[in-house]
Amino acid sequence: MSAPSGTLVAGTLVGIVDDDPSVRKGLARLVTAAGYRVEVFASAREFLARPQQEDPSCLLLDVRMPGLTGPELQEALAIAGRRMSIVFVSGHGDVVGSVKAMKGGAIDFLTKPVDARELLDAIERAVAKAVTAQQEQAGATDVQGRLKTLTAREAQVFALVVTGMLNKQVAAELGIVEKTVKVHRARVMEKMRAGSLAELVRLADRAGIVAKP
Repeated sequence: MSAPSGTLVAGTLVGIVDDDPSVRKGLARLVTAAGYRVEVFASAREFLARPQQEDPSCLLLDVRMPGLTGPELQEALAIAGRRMSIVFVSGHGDVVGSVKAMKGGAIDFLTKPVDARELLDAIERAVAKAVTAQQEQAGATDVQGRLKTLTAREAQVFALVVTGMLNKQVAAELGIVEKTVKVHRARVMEKMRAGSLAELVRLADRAGIVAKP
């Protein structure tokens, strides 16, 4: 059995939530052997009570558990804004449950007894998605920081320029002269660290600014 990509495994935390001690032990042994760090929990509530620190990049989650079920934990995490990558591992696989889980953002829905290679492949996909999400969030945070350096007028010019408006159109919209727009636009490009209009548009998109013509 080939090991998952080392760049995704090294130092990566995988959480396991299952009420069956033997399943927790077996999954933990398999995942640890693949090189991941592992934390195990006997219930969804035990996981939620875990001190807020580093969230697992991947969560292996049972479906039917006493108290809070797997899908209910998935929903609770989403509401709290903790959108970690989830792989459901269930002894009670059903079409309705799997479709609902996938619509909720789950990476995969595996049925026990789970195939080791299939499970590790699912974990690797989950971790890759988590890494991408973290990078995108970091990028968005950086862009927001740049936005905060703009003056109110520069922010107005920025919002209009990325719609494709010409300088004279921006000037007419804001009731200022075109020369002033050019000055503000140059400052926007400098502060946003954009080398072109196309790059400025991409930054606006990452910041969640919707460009409307």
